Amino acid sequence: MKILILNCGSSSIKYQLFDMNKKSVLAKGIAEKVGLKGSFVNHEKENGEKIIFEGEIIDHLVGIEYILGIIISKKHGCISSLEEIDAVGHRVVNGGEKFSASVYITDEVQAEIEKFSQLAPLHNPANLKGINAVKLLIPGIPQVAVFDTAFHQTLPEHAYMYAIPYSLYNKYGIRKYGYHGTSHFYLSRRAGEILNTDIARLKIITCHMGNGSSITAIKDGKSIETSMGFTPLEGLIMGTRPGDLDIGILTFIMDKEKIGLPAANTLINKQSGMLGITGVSSDMREIEEAAVKDNNHRAQLGFDMYIYRAKKYIGAYINIMEGVDLLIFSGGIGENSPLIRGKICESLQFLGLEFDKKKNASIQAKEAVISKPGSKIKVMIIPTNEELVIAEDTMKIVTQMSGKT
Repeated sequence: MKILILNCGSSSIKYQLFDMNKKSVLAKGIAEKVGLKGSFVNHEKENGEKIIFEGEIIDHLVGIEYILGIIISKKHGCISSLEEIDAVGHRVVNGGEKFSASVYITDEVQAEIEKFSQLAPLHNPANLKGINAVKLLIPGIPQVAVFDTAFHQTLPEHAYMYAIPYSLYNKYGIRKYGYHGTSHFYLSRRAGEILNTDIARLKIITCHMGNGSSITAIKDGKSIETSMGFTPLEGLIMGTRPGDLDIGILTFIMDKEKIGLPAANTLINKQSGMLGITGVSSDMREIEEAAVKDNNHRAQLGFDMYIYRAKKYIGAYINIMEGVDLLIFSGGIGENSPLIRGKICESLQFLGLEFDKKKNASIQAKEAVISKPGSKIKVMIIPTNEELVIAEDTMKIVTQMSGKT
């Protein structure tokens, strides 16, 4: 079975084509700057060869049509026709309380995803564009939605509720949903496979650290707490998002700067976080370089704030779970920054974490244990693979649906 995975952002489309029979990726890539000047597709073949295709990509429909054209092209493609694709799986950011698992996409499901767009206004509308584009370009093909929020539906009520009038929860569904759930699920499952251990017996903290960052506490194989909240704004400091923020600050700024909701939304989603505090970049690689090599005070401040916030959450989750057995780093920062991993792990030595500094410094973006053999807390790097989880769920659901018919 061949399954195409789409992860549509506001101006990007990530994709992978899986051959589930061989458990291999036939092609993958990303269309960037969708709807903007200078758009292009960065495509990677099964053999690792990379090609960049430049062209005007005015919207998601054109972008997906472009991607499909590359996949079936004689020179760069990996299949001869679109009929070889058996199903399409989509990453959908927010499924609210309605969806605690992946689901076959029907008109009714699409309508529900549309409702939840108010909870994830930067993400769900883009996800829907991908679904609609596939409907037009490959009519009748089965489509499956895999929700970022689903894994966190096991949070207990006292963890997901906010201290606001309960009537607002009943009326608008205002509660913690959490995000990156597909990644956190994969990381915990993959750790169990690598260690040949039942994860239901472990207390795990997973750190998905990239432009968007979140940390999750996993006990008995289930998410019991996570740093992102009602929206993906809460929690850790991120590339352009502030993470935890006194809401009084936002109302104060709106009053003093005389700005309305659209401008405030732009401020907290696109102008804050590491970009806002450092003035250098939203990219941690550039911030690290400015802090270490250029002795840039604001870059160092942002770096220190990022570490401090992560340590606060990890410490809180150790308390909530009454211990921790395994700490996992993933995402662009978690996989590639030995400095950040080291700074975080140094503070856990008093709990018996014995950190292998040499191994940590030598490893990037590959699976590894970076704690010493006798460490009471095991530390791992695991590159996340949300697309594989989406492909597996898609195959399972489509197979079940075909069995019913």
